[in-house]
Amino acid sequence: MPEAPEPTGSPARQNITFPSAGTTAHGYLAPPPSGQGPGVIVIQEWWGLDHHIAGVTDRLAREGFVALAPDLYGGSVAHDADEAYRMMRELPVGHGVELLSGAVDHLLGLPEVTSATVGAVGFCMGGGFVLYLAAADPRVSAAVPFYGVLQGELPDFSGLRADVLGHFGENDNTIPLDGLEQLRQAMRDESGVTPDFRLYPAGHAFFNDERPSYHAESAASAWRSTLDFLHRRLD
Repeated sequence: MPEAPEPTGSPARQNITFPSAGTTAHGYLAPPPSGQGPGVIVIQEWWGLDHHIAGVTDRLAREGFVALAPDLYGGSVAHDADEAYRMMRELPVGHGVELLSGAVDHLLGLPEVTSATVGAVGFCMGGGFVLYLAAADPRVSAAVPFYGVLQGELPDFSGLRADVLGHFGENDNTIPLDGLEQLRQAMRDESGVTPDFRLYPAGHAFFNDERPSYHAESAASAWRSTLDFLHRRLD
């Protein structure tokens, strides 16, 4: 798993609840300045719904999106890498996808959301969940995994309908480059979708400006292309 320093342990950022997977889910919702716009799901790193993920959600809102970050850990935020790994392993992929599909339900049901489909942006564990969700839910039309870590087997991509833009670090030991080629081939063979995977001169978690792994130039480039991709696919 990713090499990362200790997180700050900041509490989970939550401001809404919604029904999902047979229970009451929590999340962080950020509307755009105009009050309405296309919908985007933001999926957390293995640490949880922390300050960084809430900040990304706010940044997307400032760019015109109604952005929702579901809390997959139910309010918990990891304080060290061992705890983060345990929490990630205790979240079954199928249950995580159910919770995320419920978040898609909620987002598309909001009158403020102007798009018929949603985008999904995720980081590390959340980047993997972007792909699991997009493979399972055709209402995701734009999928953006940042250094996405898949747990176990590859998704069944036969139901994938989303365009895919992926961001990966050339020096990321967590995600071997030959694994990316296998992932690209599986998507292409099973769905006909050819993902746009982009490599940056950086390591894992290069977008997270709260960590030493942050690489400003790579993060800025990936962000610009992500915004352009989401606007083209969802507007």
